[in-house]
Formats: sequence, C-alpha cells, structure tokens
Amino acid sequence: MTDFKTRLLLGAGLALTAALPVAAQTGLCGGVGDTGTWIGGTEAASDVASANAAMEQMALVLMRNEYVALFTVSASTDVRVEAEGRGVGDPVIDLRDSTGAIVLSDDDSGGNGASRGEMFLNPGTYCLSMRSYDGAPMTGFVRVGRLEHEALTEGLGTTDPIEDPFIDDSGACDVATLTNYFGDGAAIDNSLFSGGASVTASADEVVNWGFTLAAPAAISITAENEIADPVITLYDGFGGYLAENDDFDGLNSRIDMTSPLAAGTYCINMRALSDTTQPITVSITGYDPMAAMTGMYDRGEASPPLDGSHPVTALGTLGTRLRQDAQVSDITTWYSLDIAQPGLILIEAVANGQGDPVLVLFDDFGRLVIENDDYGSSLDSLITARVQPGTYMVGVHQLDTGTQGLIRMLFERYVPAQ
Repeated sequence: MTDFKTRLLLGAGLALTAALPVAAQTGLCGGVGDTGTWIGGTEAASDVASANAAMEQMALVLMRNEYVALFTVSASTDVRVEAEGRGVGDPVIDLRDSTGAIVLSDDDSGGNGASRGEMFLNPGTYCLSMRSYDGAPMTGFVRVGRLEHEALTEGLGTTDPIEDPFIDDSGACDVATLTNYFGDGAAIDNSLFSGGASVTASADEVVNWGFTLAAPAAISITAENEIADPVITLYDGFGGYLAENDDFDGLNSRIDMTSPLAAGTYCINMRALSDTTQPITVSITGYDPMAAMTGMYDRGEASPPLDGSHPVTALGTLGTRLRQDAQVSDITTWYSLDIAQPGLILIEAVANGQGDPVLVLFDDFGRLVIENDDYGSSLDSLITARVQPGTYMVGVHQLDTGTQGLIRMLFERYVPAQ
C-alpha cells in the first residue's frame, strides 16, 4: 500500500488538477457535483470501468464543508470507494448517483477511522463526497477503483465489514442458516412495497434477517431506534457484501439500492452500537426517488426547487436587516432570499433554550454555500458568506430528533464600502 508521504507528494500534483474547472456540465448528482473535480483529472480519464488502476485525489476539507470527487462507470461493475484522513482525521463518505440520491454511506468501515464501501454500479455518473465527522478541518485522500485494484484502506473484511470487539455480530449473513425472515419467508412482491414490510427485534434477539424478492426490485431498507443506534449491512444470497449504513437520519440507518436487485434471497445483518436490548424496527420498501429527494430536503442536505412542489417561504429582497420567527422541528424549514447586489450576508438562529438549531445556505443552483450548527460556546448557529446577486435558499432545523421550539432568525446584509 502506498504510504502517506508518497501519497502526499502525488497529492500535490492531484491538487493542481483538482483546482481546474469542472467540465461545463450542470446538475451533476442533483447539483452536488457541480463544484466537484473529476478524480482522474478529466471526465474521459475518470471512467472506473476502464481504469488500469485505482484513481486517487488529495482533499482539504475546511469547517463543515465537503469535498466531492466525480467519476463515471461506462460498464456495470463492482466499485470500491474509500477515504482516509491524515492523523486523527475521521472522514465520512456519501456516494450519490446521477440524480443526487445517496446509494452508499460509510464512516469507519475502512478501519482506523477510514471510510470504505463496495457496491455494484450500473453505467452513469457518480459523486463521492467526503466530509469530516466532527466538522473539524481535515486533510485526507479519496480513492475510487474496481475490486481488483489496490485498496487505500485496510478495511474490515468484505464479508464482515465491522469487527468491533465489543459487538457480537456473529459474522456475515449465512443464508443457508437463516431462521428469521420477513413475512415468515414469503417472497416480497410489489404489492407489499406500497405499505412496506417490517420486523422488530433487538440486536440481542436477532442478528440476521432474511428476505426474498419475488421479482427484480429497487428497494430501501431502514433500521429505526436511535437509543439502540443501529447499523445494517446487506448481503446477497451467496454471502457477498452489498451495502452498509450507520447514521443516515440521526442515529437511524438506511440503505437505498437504487439499481434493482435480482429476484432471490438476501440477508440483513443488524447490530446496535449503543443499547443492544432495545427493539429495532427494520423495514423494506420500494425505492422511491421522489421520496428520497424529499428526505434530503427535510434533512437540509439539499435545497428544494422553487416550483411550489415543496414548502418554501419567500422573504423577498433583503434590505439591511430582517427578523423572522418560526416554530422549527427536526424537519428543515426553508426560506428563499433575494440579493440585489454583491456583498456579505450574516444569518443567525437563536434558540433561547428551545433546542439546538442548524443553519444551511444554498445558492440558486442548489450548491451548498455554508452550514453551521454551534457557534461560539452556545447551541445557537451563525453563518456569514460573500454573495452575488441572485436567489439564495436558507434552511433551519433542530439537530435533535423530535425537538421543536421557537427559533428567532436574523438576516443582515453588508455591502462593500464605496
């Protein structure tokens, strides 16, 4: 494996490549990839299906921003995506398809705080984003390659991605020895997806849940109970690792298999990182791309369109100062704001003891400009950003699930001295 010093020297050249403008495409991965860089230097050189070796970039992540690497897949293949931080850096990765839907998320499956995921991908454009787990500045590396290419991280095994001495995960799913099934083993068909199929048990009671698809289907799998802090891993009928997730929505987990899985039997390995006695509800539904995008809007991960399909309060053109009060829950409340001339805006969210607000700011194309959770020594949030004329989207939500309270927001605009 290439050591850090060697990668740092290589990364210096890669950083120069990363500074070049992205090809004149817009809307990549739902807009997430518009400020990203092709991991091979150019779009043509970033096809993982035809690459002779894994492709790598060095990335610098500041504050709570993220670094986005772009790549393409010209022919269906198994792909490995990884991120490794320098020193104590703890990267988190999200892999998005061309629509912006998250198809893979990971925190520590690379070992030693690194992130890693392996997944069968169909042809298309993909965006691999890396952010710092705790929001601290971080230097790291991202790598994309096929399974036969050299890995960046040590990994925790392809059949048992997380090996924690404090967790009895009993190894990967073995379909031949499964005893607990969704629907008592009956095949799940499209008629069940409308209402979903669910099972509930603690991690102490059931480690592996099996299910059978009657026909090819794109599915979503969720595991819910934040007190337990569940982690779910999906395996095929041969014990092959397909996907894993921890903390998709708060401490709950979700796997979206946007490409249809073949008919057959699959296995979900369920673990609890906190209280293993707590009941965890695991559900399977048909993957709904519109619902997935709405979920991103509700979590503040993407800004909604201004076509009336999602609630957005228009604040009009910002003068010098505006105050806005709102009852805010863990579902993001959205505002649109018009800026008439270049300058600087300051937005503050004050909870007055009624929760822990999070602020996000997106430009009119849906690119994240800045976000903030806790400013200074308080739980209040504050963001400042240079802006150009146009429409901006501001989202505010409570950090904790189930919390609601009155949030007072302050919008201020400053212009350069004449």
